[in-house]
Amino acid sequence: MQAQPVEPSVDIRLSEAEAIALAYHRAARGDAWAALVRAVEDALADLMEAERRTLQRDRLISRGYIRGVPPAGERR
Repeated sequence: MQAQPVEPSVDIRLSEAEAIALAYHRAARGDAWAALVRAVEDALADLMEAERRTLQRDRLISRGYIRGVPPAGERR
């Protein structure tokens, strides 16, 4: 029996990106468009969360400089 085109044979090592893409493809039950849309949605959500954390950190740092107090968790 031959391996399916979307199922790599056992001796193939996938890159991290390929493994993630394959997981999305499997979760979408073979629907490539649905897998792509879900991957992009997840990537955008992660990006927005990273930006939110960066802005929050920047605000804490700015307040610390203004008040002369280090950000939470830091000591002088």
